[in-house]
Amino acid sequence: MVKQKLILIGNGMAGIRAIEEILKKKPTVFDITVFGSEPYPNYNRIQLSKVLQGDTEVSDITLNEWQWYEDNGIRLYPGETVTKIDKEKQFVYTDKGRIEEYDHLIIATGSNPFMLPLPGVDKEGVTAFRDIKDCEQMIDYSQKYSRAAVIGGGLLGLEAARGLLNLGMNVDVIHISDYLMERQLDRDAGQLLQKELEAQGMNFLLEKQTVEITGKKKVTGLKFKDGGQISADLVVMAVGIKPNVALAEESGIGVNRGIVVNDHMETNVPNIYAVGECAEHRQMVYGLVAPLYEQGQALAKHICGIEGQGYQGSILSTQLKVSGVDVFSTGKINEDADTKAIKMFDDWNGTYKKILVDEGKITGAVLFGDTKDGNRLLSLIKKGTDVEEYLNTDRNEESGVSLVAGMPDDEIICGCNGVTKGTIVEAIQADGLTTLEQVKGCTNASRSCGTCKSLVSDLLECTLGDDYNENQKETICACTDLSKDEVIAEIKEKKLTHTREVMHVLGWRNEEGCSKCKPALNYYLGMVNPTEYEDERESRFVNERLHANIQNDGTYSVVPRMYGGVTNADDLRKIADVADKYEVGMIKLTGGQRIDLLGIKKDDLPSIWADLGMPSGYAYGKSVRTVKTCVGANFCRFGTQDSVGMGIDIEKKFEGLNTPHKVKMGVSACPRNCAEGGVKDVGVIGLDGIWEVYVGGNGGTELRQAEILSKVKTQEEVLEVIGAFLQYYRENANYLERTSHWVARVGIEHVKEVIGNKEMRDALNERMDLTLSTIKEPWSEAVQNQTLLKELYEKVNVPTASK
Repeated sequence: MVKQKLILIGNGMAGIRAIEEILKKKPTVFDITVFGSEPYPNYNRIQLSKVLQGDTEVSDITLNEWQWYEDNGIRLYPGETVTKIDKEKQFVYTDKGRIEEYDHLIIATGSNPFMLPLPGVDKEGVTAFRDIKDCEQMIDYSQKYSRAAVIGGGLLGLEAARGLLNLGMNVDVIHISDYLMERQLDRDAGQLLQKELEAQGMNFLLEKQTVEITGKKKVTGLKFKDGGQISADLVVMAVGIKPNVALAEESGIGVNRGIVVNDHMETNVPNIYAVGECAEHRQMVYGLVAPLYEQGQALAKHICGIEGQGYQGSILSTQLKVSGVDVFSTGKINEDADTKAIKMFDDWNGTYKKILVDEGKITGAVLFGDTKDGNRLLSLIKKGTDVEEYLNTDRNEESGVSLVAGMPDDEIICGCNGVTKGTIVEAIQADGLTTLEQVKGCTNASRSCGTCKSLVSDLLECTLGDDYNENQKETICACTDLSKDEVIAEIKEKKLTHTREVMHVLGWRNEEGCSKCKPALNYYLGMVNPTEYEDERESRFVNERLHANIQNDGTYSVVPRMYGGVTNADDLRKIADVADKYEVGMIKLTGGQRIDLLGIKKDDLPSIWADLGMPSGYAYGKSVRTVKTCVGANFCRFGTQDSVGMGIDIEKKFEGLNTPHKVKMGVSACPRNCAEGGVKDVGVIGLDGIWEVYVGGNGGTELRQAEILSKVKTQEEVLEVIGAFLQYYRENANYLERTSHWVARVGIEHVKEVIGNKEMRDALNERMDLTLSTIKEPWSEAVQNQTLLKELYEKVNVPTASK
């Protein structure tokens, strides 16, 4: 059978979704060619703000990789623009001289950013925020300049402002209205959003009309109609979009605001369709993803000869995160003379809800801060539900399962990626999916902003019934609903590189995080990507930032490192001199065979470390702290191994290694176990000809005896076993989970199985060695310059004791 030639003009989200739907229905009928003006495969334009932050690559937001086109026999011409359509002969012409014939043509040229026709709009430093090229220009400017002005207080402008803030620029947002996002939010919600964003660092100039962009060749600022002006090195236009209809108009295809189409997305020219932001259906042009995907489904059915009612238009709903703040709106958002409203405002929790009612029917809603009721309200609006039915429903007893059970199969669950309930249910049933992560991987649902995760979970429960085993996961903290495993997976998938970026991208309730999640995220980021991640000292606990332990009277204790508990006369003299010079309150020998200097003022810490000239013993760190040793075979009449040498080798190898919690070790030369390895995180006991390695012990308030992990013959094997164990612990334990709790949780037999597998053990050690190769001692670098260390201490707002 000869395939029909199908050409798609535009490689964006709407057009490619139409192609995906066609391939599902008739995978062998069409010979498909795609022209895209950008030199990239299909990507998620919604996620451009993450690229703008400079830490996310285009590959991270790509929806269909290059391989997808090849696997489906699609010819893609990236960076090539169709310039002419011959609708009589059915040919298209490109800017590279290519001529292609078609049987069916889909126009999905999207929209162009609207640039205000202001004096100076053509100056260097003026850009839109629409594509990858715009992002690259803004990132480049952020590296050279400090002040940015964003014209437009809608969603796009606020996302641009958030990205520029993350890049270190000072940002003014200029908006002609008196409140933000007036197309999606009412005044109350807009003002709440403004308050949240001001707390993040944005500055708003409302009711301002820009009349000129100042500067000679390059932007220097903006002038306003009221006579005011501001300075700016970069001006971002985010005032709206307009359908890209030039090609259709020049080719004689019917155009109004957009390319006019019927319910099957057909234009007035046979065999030519339009879909997406460039299409106008029933005098409506849509810019949100869900309607565009619905259009693609209707087009696909028609072009494949499948009966259907076509596209009937959409009740618009917006559910998204604006700089980490949840907002939702659907239908009417403002009252009029015939409308009544139900309003609920919780100032303490920062949530707001407004439900609009016309003639007893729910016709619109605005939610701020808590949007979990959004899909339910949208469903009720579509059904024309009486408000009394909504008010009389006991929402506290009604679970999300009953909501999703009543949804039609074609209802969108994931607005970012246009995934319907039917698609998710079919995938669960056909592919045996049982977890949220599996559904995300299979369908893309919840892949982007994550606001639909609860609905996806409810669909799993609804579909699987009694076979569904809800996993009561432990979240990192109250700032998020995500577990440690989910956060690590998102860090890897989205290539997140900063704690604030993780919080923003993954929708932290508290934009600034808390004392629990900030150090945890800092640890996970470093563990996932040790070669590129730069440790964020400001995210660490105060003791780790100051390289000292704060005491109950506001003074500090300093513990220099003594490898294996061994010292020498020179180091002892240094310690004694420091104790005299700074009037140290107490000199105490620790249980880890080191010397603790207590009662030190915060202001003296930089000078003390400089005078000592010794590495820190990390008595404060979530890291490898001490390796306690007995005197060993060289001195003890019972010793069978060189425990001191072994202990020093272990401590030097793993010095500075960040771990989920503190790690203490002990090495003994005989079964008498004088170094107490039986109650250490890692204990090593020397016997005649072998070493025994124990793990998971705890000598603190929750006493736990260590369990034997392995028996080996050489010191090299000891280091290999310990390295693999510590790396497996680092990768799998929750932050602040001691080895004793972790080993008890996962089971010693499981740990033995992993470490006993040579292939897995070698891989763990390879990753461990990579991490160890990147360790820089921030303490020793800072000590070389006391001024830097003092500046670090001054930034830490903790008590300072006075003599």
